Amino acid sequence: MKKLVVFFTIIFMTGASLAQTLEVCTTCPISSLKAAIAKAKAFDTVVVKKGRYNEYDVVIDKPLTIIGKNHPVIDGKNKGEIITIVSDSVTVDGLHLINVGTSYTEDYAAIRVKSSAHFVIRNLILEKLFFGIYIEKSNHGKIRNNKIIGDAVEEYNSGNGIQLWYSKHVDIEDNIVQHVRDGIYLEFSDFCTIKNNLSSLNVRYGLHFMFSNDDVYQDNEFSNNGAGVAVMFSKRIKMYNNLFKDNWGSASYGMLLKEINDSEIIGNTFEDNTVGINIEGSNRIIYKHNNFSNNGWAIKVRGACYANTYTENNFLYNSFDMAYNSNVNDNTFDRNYWSNYTGYDLNKDGVGDVPYRPVKLFTYIVNRTPETIILLRSMFIDIIDFSEKVSPVFTPDDLLDNNPLMKKVTW
Repeated sequence: MKKLVVFFTIIFMTGASLAQTLEVCTTCPISSLKAAIAKAKAFDTVVVKKGRYNEYDVVIDKPLTIIGKNHPVIDGKNKGEIITIVSDSVTVDGLHLINVGTSYTEDYAAIRVKSSAHFVIRNLILEKLFFGIYIEKSNHGKIRNNKIIGDAVEEYNSGNGIQLWYSKHVDIEDNIVQHVRDGIYLEFSDFCTIKNNLSSLNVRYGLHFMFSNDDVYQDNEFSNNGAGVAVMFSKRIKMYNNLFKDNWGSASYGMLLKEINDSEIIGNTFEDNTVGINIEGSNRIIYKHNNFSNNGWAIKVRGACYANTYTENNFLYNSFDMAYNSNVNDNTFDRNYWSNYTGYDLNKDGVGDVPYRPVKLFTYIVNRTPETIILLRSMFIDIIDFSEKVSPVFTPDDLLDNNPLMKKVTW
């Protein structure tokens, strides 16, 4: 077995050492990317010089490195998919892809990776697209420093910026994705990392997870999207240090959690959203060191959420800190800072001497009759909230933070 491994290693190194560089330009002997790929041998490098090349259905079927100098334009002329990768060990770097075909039966992409491994897609500019980067049944890849700008207006006739389907171990880092349906979409894709991306101004979600486990997304910004971020039917997701901002609308939120289990939400900022986090059927999640600032609702719990822990979070000037549609609580709230807390700290230990009840009766009323929101901040509402606080009937009597902090948490 060891001899076989050594043999293939020697073959790989020999092939790499014999690799050639082919140049493509409008006045060169090779004047198209298709022609260069056809002429190239495995592990060659194709350098595409600045210019405009009208090409689509370009298939990369061997290990190659494609490098664009000064972002040459590959124009698909709205006729279909532009580049399809069907080989392992392919790098595409520095191209400008525009005018992807639109279809209601085919998910045409600016660049697709299909049943391949060890791919790198970086430094691309993608415009006038249907789907941007589509990763299909492919593993161990990197998608870095790409700028994906669509012109989507409606969901039904637009695609996603970066889409993963049945793929694993893919890193998505330092990308800008705007004006598409979903900025980044994962379906049946595990062990992926989504880091340092800006996903904004998209028609539906900035990020959308479906049936994807053991993924990490951190240090991203999701702002001004139609409905924010949706994480659904997934397990063991780590969500660290992201910014969810300015996601406003009647059905909008910073983040939607649906059927999520055994996950961590740590160090995030939810600012100026209709709802910071909308939660349904999600269990055993740790919420820690998050800032919820100036949202309509910081957190809306719609039901079937058990054994979750909220600790050392800051709830700052939200219209409602918490909405809860059940009078039974199985979650833990401890040592959070609540800007609406009016208790006292006689022993000066930094912890309030009176527990804080984050669910107000008015949230219960608004959930059932949204029109009553016009009564917000009226004296009548203050009275009924106080009466519910003294003798809970409609809200969970055990949903308390017994150790509310007197000062904002820093970390």
